[in-house]
Amino acid sequence: MQITHLELTQFRNFHRAKLEFNDSLNVFIGINGSGKSSLIESLYFFGYGRSFRTSKSKSLIGNDHKEYSLYCRARSNGTDDVKVGVARSLGGEFRCQVNGEHGVTLTDMVTHFPIQLFTPQSTDLIIGSPSERRRFLDWTVFHVEHSSKTTYRKFSILHKQRNALLKQGRNTKTQLAVWDEQFIDVANQIDQLRCSLIGSIKAHFDAVLGQFLPEIKLEIEYNAGWDKERGLRSVLKDKLDSDYQYGSTAAGPHKADLRIKLGKTLASEVLSRGQLRMAVAALQLAQTKTYNQLTGKVPIFLLDDLGAELDEEKRELFLDALVESKSQVFVTAIELQQLGFIKKYQNKKMFHVEHGSVKEE
Repeated sequence: MQITHLELTQFRNFHRAKLEFNDSLNVFIGINGSGKSSLIESLYFFGYGRSFRTSKSKSLIGNDHKEYSLYCRARSNGTDDVKVGVARSLGGEFRCQVNGEHGVTLTDMVTHFPIQLFTPQSTDLIIGSPSERRRFLDWTVFHVEHSSKTTYRKFSILHKQRNALLKQGRNTKTQLAVWDEQFIDVANQIDQLRCSLIGSIKAHFDAVLGQFLPEIKLEIEYNAGWDKERGLRSVLKDKLDSDYQYGSTAAGPHKADLRIKLGKTLASEVLSRGQLRMAVAALQLAQTKTYNQLTGKVPIFLLDDLGAELDEEKRELFLDALVESKSQVFVTAIELQQLGFIKKYQNKKMFHVEHGSVKEE
């Protein structure tokens, strides 16, 4: 998938902008506050249905305006076959259309856009909570097995229902036993979906990390969210008293984690910031290679502030790997000197961003 055309209207500090992109590398240069990250943010929206910078949608709307809108065309298999428009108002009204069809859900929209994001905050994938790593793993599941969204939606309903019964007290044990059968079944389905990808991600991670950080050997350890040798039914039974006490379910795929370790120590405890960023880059490239291996497709990569905490050699190494993977890449930098090696890429477009305006150079 490649995004070929983007239009922004009253989005952040852009009154109106239209851009045509290269199918390989696109570089945005501009000082802080010029709007580089806003362009990345607008592209991110098509892959996730939200901003990565704020949870307040009102802040995305330009000053003194009532709504913003985004429109893009994307190419898959050599043709422009996806046209997407979204708009959100100050009152919270959201509209989305795909190929002229109105009322499309966010979930259906993002299915078309396998987008990955790399920012200075991406180290949260390793040093952050397990939910960050579950999202990483489930991104792959979602884009490899589109039907999995039904399974995840069903689990969300069952999880909420189980917690609601737990909060009502111990007189719900009979009802809980009925819901647990479905809960266990769907939980095992999610675990199987995740496990089907872990081996490939691990293999690619080892290979990429050998290039990015040859001085260290990291390992990925998957925890399903319960003791699989005992089985989820047995674990839920043993934890029932504490589940009633706290009114929440302590075991299940919502508790899963990918632990990144150096020997027996968590990587988050021993790696430098620069090493953490390259380890995350290796994880994302491993994910990309797994996605490509299983679907024959490549994702879109958004790199915001690539220069932060990475020396030029590491920046070049990462960008080389992305370009080689045939992914479409969008990268921002404050000044061209941060990407001194950029001249070697022949297939690219350069954009200058300044105070809410953007021009192709």
